[in-house]
Amino acid sequence: MNIIISNNSSIPIYEQLENAIKEAIFSNELKEEDMLPSVRNLANDLKISFLTVKKAYDELEQEGFIKTVQGKGSFVAPKNLELIKEEKLKEIQDYIEKIYDISKISNIPKEEIKELFKIIFEEEI
Repeated sequence: MNIIISNNSSIPIYEQLENAIKEAIFSNELKEEDMLPSVRNLANDLKISFLTVKKAYDELEQEGFIKTVQGKGSFVAPKNLELIKEEKLKEIQDYIEKIYDISKISNIPKEEIKELFKIIFEEEI
């Protein structure tokens, strides 16, 4: 698993780590029951605080992505892909609603918003 942390990012380091692990899980780079590096080892490898790694692991466990077994380590939890997808769709919906609110307040036509989405999605191709 290749994790890249940016000190210049506005995203907190623990959240960057959390997102990198989630991405590895979604892409099947990390599979169910795979063992994650220990907090100490990952912190040393990334040259970040143990507490930062611990916070990321705690968040991942709370969200159901990993499970921790006392004395054995942290492992990728069995995936409930449908539940995860539903959560992500809800998150996207919340962002779209914010975009809608901003466009209404700013009097930006929906055609311009659609064009922005079109440009963003075309850049992925």
